[in-house]
Amino acid sequence: MRENARVAADFKAFKGDYQELVDEISELLGVPATLENRDFELIAFGAYDSEGELDPSALDPVRTRSILTRRSTATVRTWFEGFGITRATGPVRIPASPEAGVYRGRICLPVRHRGVVLGYVWLLEIEPGPTDAQLAAAMQVAGRIGALLADEAEAGAGLSRELRAVLTAESGWQRDMAVAELRTALGARADGPVTLACIAPWPSADPDDAPAARTIPHTTALCTLPWGASEQSLALLVRLRTTGTATPALAAATRVLKEAGEAHGASGGAARGAGCAAGVGEPRVGLTDLGTVWQEAAAAARAALAEPRFGPVAQWAHIGPYRLLTALPPEAAHDVVVGPLLSAAHRELARTAEVYLDCAGQAGRTAAELGIHRQTLYYRLSRIEQLTGLDLDDGEDRLLLHMALKRARL
Repeated sequence: MRENARVAADFKAFKGDYQELVDEISELLGVPATLENRDFELIAFGAYDSEGELDPSALDPVRTRSILTRRSTATVRTWFEGFGITRATGPVRIPASPEAGVYRGRICLPVRHRGVVLGYVWLLEIEPGPTDAQLAAAMQVAGRIGALLADEAEAGAGLSRELRAVLTAESGWQRDMAVAELRTALGARADGPVTLACIAPWPSADPDDAPAARTIPHTTALCTLPWGASEQSLALLVRLRTTGTATPALAAATRVLKEAGEAHGASGGAARGAGCAAGVGEPRVGLTDLGTVWQEAAAAARAALAEPRFGPVAQWAHIGPYRLLTALPPEAAHDVVVGPLLSAAHRELARTAEVYLDCAGQAGRTAAELGIHRQTLYYRLSRIEQLTGLDLDDGEDRLLLHMALKRARL
């Protein structure tokens, strides 16, 4: 408990400390400085101002994009890493390359702690440039930043462990203990409105390949959790202003999906291109019901994967019958009535049945939706009844077929 209280206090101090250290480097060298972690996610930036006005040299396109979007592109990252910055122990000079989108030369100060690179301080090249003595002094400040990043990584890992323990607890007493530990670690942040977002399946199998909570808007903690037999999901604990809106959680999930798409080469950073979607549970006050909120968020993510109409980010409150369907056991997807329709030979009949039931059995609407003649629709409905043994004029038979078809999507 005492250790968690220390983690909570340390976590609150990190952001201000980073800014102070980056400003110290900017003043020391007389050039704008930017701090990114080793995944090129922006942490802090400083604009050197020698005469009371913003230095025009700070207005570099790559630097501006990093500040506005909080991260660099994959192309820029590849260009910079090609100069050995991940292995360097001292300043690295990098020339401009318009082809890579880098219009200004850079000096990179690798940020290390105990031999491990944890981030980079970036300096725009200006004439006459910093002296060796100034760079040596700046590297000492970078060492202090490295120690701070290491402490933050430890604190973030602690919060991840506590959140994972809450969401995977198998019994009531285990969950109560895990909630108490997480509440202590979060301090005052544990008492307000919160919800959970589920990103699934998470594109990376490496649990350590997750973004820092600091880089995701409104996110207090995150962790990876199993998704199916061999994949992972990402859980985000998101703080809200009130229980009446989940907008911050939607924004956080959308940001993560976009960046996951970009990292895995999806066109325009589209979530679908990365093969994942997101779900958001209902807001609660405090941490007591996080297990239930996680079930809701995971169910909403499954619904979003099954039904594109829910969008890449689905809310539990908006997935309708999937709130019940996602709670059914896996074997429910193999109900005997739907088996014949799910074969490749009868795919068009399955689609016809689902659209017909979605349209409340209205033949005109169904035919228009499918773009077929009514007589063709009636023939297909007759074939569906023959294959399934169901009577589509019977309400309970319709309900069974509709549920079976929808559940099969999951």
